[in-house]
Amino acid sequence: MYHKCVERPLKIFFSGIAGSGVSAIADFMSQRGNSISGSDRAFDMNPDHYLKKFFLSRGITLFPQDGSGLDRSIDLAVFSTAVESVHPEALRAQELAIPCKTRPEYLAEITGSFRTIAVAGTSGKSTSSGMLAYLMKELGLSPNFIGGGGVRSLQKDGSRGNALSGSSDFLVIEACESDGSIIHYTPEVSLFLNLAFDHHSVEKTAEMFQVLMSKTKKSIIMNADDSNLTALSGKNRIPFSLYADSPYMACDIDQKHFSSEFTVNDVRFTLNLPGQFNIYNALSCIAVLSEIDIDLRMIADALPGFQGIERRFDVHVNDGQRLVIDDYAHNPHKIAALMDTTKNLRDRICYIFQPHGFGPTRMMKNEYINTFADNLRPLDHLILLPIFYAGGSVRRDISSEDLAEGIRTRGKSAEVIEKREEILRRSGDWGNYVILGARDDTLADFAKKMATAF
Repeated sequence: MYHKCVERPLKIFFSGIAGSGVSAIADFMSQRGNSISGSDRAFDMNPDHYLKKFFLSRGITLFPQDGSGLDRSIDLAVFSTAVESVHPEALRAQELAIPCKTRPEYLAEITGSFRTIAVAGTSGKSTSSGMLAYLMKELGLSPNFIGGGGVRSLQKDGSRGNALSGSSDFLVIEACESDGSIIHYTPEVSLFLNLAFDHHSVEKTAEMFQVLMSKTKKSIIMNADDSNLTALSGKNRIPFSLYADSPYMACDIDQKHFSSEFTVNDVRFTLNLPGQFNIYNALSCIAVLSEIDIDLRMIADALPGFQGIERRFDVHVNDGQRLVIDDYAHNPHKIAALMDTTKNLRDRICYIFQPHGFGPTRMMKNEYINTFADNLRPLDHLILLPIFYAGGSVRRDISSEDLAEGIRTRGKSAEVIEKREEILRRSGDWGNYVILGARDDTLADFAKKMATAF
């Protein structure tokens, strides 16, 4: 029920519209002339939620998440995977015989109508897909884009920057492995950034990546420095790297505190983001664009304008005495990459981490403990907030204290603080703070308060 050229605007209802993936599709379909409505329990709990204001400004109608927004005029109901089958809206849609799809099912349907570029990997998808969409737009390719995090350089005219409706047949998407939907895409190009333990075991994620490779119509752009990726098989693989000989190899790398420079095939690139992981992200985009015949010098001219993604290394204050950075890092691989970058900024940092759910924390408990214990320096400290709970039925048989105890056993400094207000009162204890965690939009607000609290 996706029509590339809309003859009659569809009436689509999105349940769980505030989720990063759902919100992007809802905005994208709104931009393409459809009538959009939706609901989210986040709006029911917080009437002043910033996304609620954004959707209303876009002409999107919002309802309480109780089924009242659904009637027989709705052409399609799209459900976040976080909305359970016994939820009133799911039951109401069933009662009215409204066609229903999950968010991943609907995204897979949309991608079939475009020359899709799928960005996959257990880390870096939001940054790389957003960077690619931005570069394609700057280079005159008029791309379509359905992402996750808001691309700062695309946040114009009130846009959130995670969706873009262009005039071309290109569509850039995040191909997320978390819900298994990645196996349903049939993209023209697939980009593989890395493969590590996250939502699933490395083996299970590798199986999904292998399926996506087999369904990719043309090129497979792959990080040649990731041994888990290079173990996979696939035709038309085009490698990029920092260390292995490849058509797109970054040389003469100069990593600064808040930016990086490197050379690819005799062309010098400047990236206004720090960290080796962001060099990989940029290199992947360079490879994709070059493979569709964009001159490297044109890419180099456009790259400095990329300003990053919301909650990806957001520097709220850096005045020589105080440092507050906010980041979405939430799995062990992302956390290790972030800490490797921030340790070059200050000799003493307090990290504040909020685990992003009971299931993920239970699954990755040992990896969390090892990652923090391996990366915390003698002068560093870790504060753990209570595990984020977004609602629904879930076993609460693990806590942040379980992580803190394991990290302390490894000889590193860690504690659990239940209330953020207490951290704000103690903000003068450290001076350098890195706040990290996923799914909870209020972490960004907390980072802003930390920046002004001392």
